[in-house]
Amino acid sequence: MKTIHCIRGALAALVFVIVQVAQAHAFPKVQQPAAGATLTTAPHAVSIEFDEALEPAFSSITVADSQGKSVAEGKSAVDAGNHKLMKVALSPLASGTYVVTWVAVANDGHRTQGHYAFTVK
Repeated sequence: MKTIHCIRGALAALVFVIVQVAQAHAFPKVQQPAAGATLTTAPHAVSIEFDEALEPAFSSITVADSQGKSVAEGKSAVDAGNHKLMKVALSPLASGTYVVTWVAVANDGHRTQGHYAFTVK
């Protein structure tokens, strides 16, 4: 009986740790433009909403054309009123494919990163 209680306690602790770890990383919820989108009008900015608040000093978005040249107007920034939202303004875009690369550091210090592409016709 004592062994069963120990196992239950250990399982409960393990579930708690897994839930905490799963919530500790910031992942995109909404991407504008969306991953894989084909747009008829060039966007003026890229924005990504994450599921966790971000550490502004260590989080970023970059956008590059098919030659790898940056098309961002200045640096990306985490929104002061919504720390789950990060944006970067874009210079006028020509037709082509663009790659968005993001780095998100959650308030607890956990880092995630990723990239996706969108196309302007």
